[in-house]
This record gives sequence, structure tokens and C-alpha cells, in this order.
Amino acid sequence: MFGSVKKALDKETNRIVAIKKMKKKYYKWDDCVNLPEIKSLIRLSHPNIVNLYEVIKSNDELYFVFEYLDQNVYQLISERKTLLNETQIRNILYQSLQALAYMHRHGYFHRDLKPENMLEYKGTIKVADFGLVKETRSRPPYTEYVSTRWYRAPEVILRSSKYGPPIDMFAVGAIMAELYRNLPLFPGSSETDQIQKICVVLGILFSLCL
Repeated sequence: MFGSVKKALDKETNRIVAIKKMKKKYYKWDDCVNLPEIKSLIRLSHPNIVNLYEVIKSNDELYFVFEYLDQNVYQLISERKTLLNETQIRNILYQSLQALAYMHRHGYFHRDLKPENMLEYKGTIKVADFGLVKETRSRPPYTEYVSTRWYRAPEVILRSSKYGPPIDMFAVGAIMAELYRNLPLFPGSSETDQIQKICVVLGILFSLCL
């Protein structure tokens, strides 16, 4: 949505990096440093959050230089012929929740958590793509259209402009179900279809609790 990512070699350090080129033009450096993605990643330092190495502005083009991880969780599960085992699922969820707990504790919520934004390398999970991040101390109204529909919390689907960190937790729940099934839990083709699917699942869960 906001840019494209390329794999590159840093010739000074001889390490592989991921370079994100923003689609929008930036004419002033102040506009760059005030971007939520930059401000949040400068402040957030955690083993399960992707590292931002450098920000480069050249000819009004803006580039983010990140650490490189060779795949994301979506690729991890979509390319498999068998389901992940319990240990693998617990590992992915534990690390993801550690990242979210740290993020929320330090005043940010992600707003676009999905398998594609959870990078993986040799069992290590790192949350990435902070383009839609918000500070928890900021005040609503927030943008109504955020996150990918399949992982969007009901209040966001219903176009509420007042929401917060719990939408990240809803996304984790949807991701957890997908890890077990190897299929999305709420693959709605539209917002109406999405909310209907959520209502059906919640109705089943409610009936089981009675």
C-alpha cells in the first residue's frame, strides 16, 4: 500500500538488508522523521520487532533499511503440505504476543497485524510493517479503513472510529486459528460477508459455553 520492498546487499557491512521504498514523495526531512513508522521503530527495541537500521532520503525519495528475514508467516504456512505442529504454533504465537505486549506497554498499537507482517527466520518471529501504527495516547477518531479485512476486528469492520490496542489482539486470535487450520478463519469477500462470518463463529462459541 505504502511502498515496495527489495532485498539488497549493504557493501559496507556485507550484510543482506531489506530496503523499503515509499511511494509518496518527501520534500522535507521534517516530514520524514515525523512519520509514525519511523518514530515508533526508533523507540521500539525488542527481539521480536524488526530492526530499522537506517532512513535515507534521496531526490525526494524515502527509503527504510531494515534487517532482512527470508520469509513471512504467510509463506511459512502456505507453502506447507502438512499442518504446523503444536510446538511450532506455540512458538509463533508466543513471540508475536511478546512483541505486542512490549509495543502496547510502550504506547503503540500496530493496526495491521497479519501473517504477511510477521517475518520468520529459523524459528524467530519479528513483527514488521508499522505503516499504520498509532500511539495509544492519541485520541480518536481514527481512520475507519485499517488492516486487512480478514484480520479486522468487528468494531473496525462496522466503521467505528474509536478503537485501540484490542484490535491487535483480535488479529492474533484470527492468526492463531489460521495457524491450526492452514486456512483463514474469516475469509470475507466484503465487509458484510466478513461480519456475518464473525457472527456465525461467535454464535457457535456462545452456544458451546451455555
